[in-house]
Amino acid sequence: MQPTQLMDDVLTALAEQDDELDGLLAGLDETGFARASRCPDWSISDVVLHLAQTDEMTVASAERRFTEVVAAFGRPAGAPAGATVDDLAGLAVAAERGRPGAEVYQRWKAASAKRSKALSACEAGARLPWVAGDLSAVTLATTRLAETWFHTGDVAAGLGRALATGDRLRPIARLAWRTLPYAFSRAGRTLSGPVAMTLTAPDGTTWEFTPDGPAVTSITGPALDFCLVAARRIPPSDTTLVATGPDAAAVLDLVRTFA
Repeated sequence: MQPTQLMDDVLTALAEQDDELDGLLAGLDETGFARASRCPDWSISDVVLHLAQTDEMTVASAERRFTEVVAAFGRPAGAPAGATVDDLAGLAVAAERGRPGAEVYQRWKAASAKRSKALSACEAGARLPWVAGDLSAVTLATTRLAETWFHTGDVAAGLGRALATGDRLRPIARLAWRTLPYAFSRAGRTLSGPVAMTLTAPDGTTWEFTPDGPAVTSITGPALDFCLVAARRIPPSDTTLVATGPDAAAVLDLVRTFA
């Protein structure tokens, strides 16, 4: 697929994902926003605040203002030396926690709209700064899709709502597969060789992700299971994924869709 078409597809999926999350949030009262989400120690309002913060960072990246905006997020007051990206995200939420849920919701609405507009103005291959280093615009857009998707699930779980699963998972699964070398290097490890994946899509069709050279490790199973594992929402042992090859266990342990 050509980069421009891939960018269009990802942005369309991201808009649909925004709409799904908006459908859960619109009309919530303060009691609803205060409910616990699937994220440990985060309320639904906290999840929405985090998405607003990171969407604002995306706008800054696309508009070449990333360094000034990320400074507060990247090293908030009280951040210990050696803090991880996850630690810093938690501190950023804690620093702004306490605003009314309706206000946080409107902040996310504005940030997500600006994010979509800013990314749409970028060429798919343009290099944009991000927390883990420069990314292509299409990769950054896909990370926003992935994060919005799994945080929508976090909100839905807090509200006791079930969500339909669709083709929006495909670019998320592809992102997790393509960034396996990064995931391994982040853990101080090296892949033994290429990884191939054959995933069952929500509609029962098959999605295949194959490397250029012969694969030494393979992953098969439901695409939803794989994406939830990559999002750190369920452990591999709770899925029907099957992994074979020298990196089988490590791939499922280290794969991720976020920095």
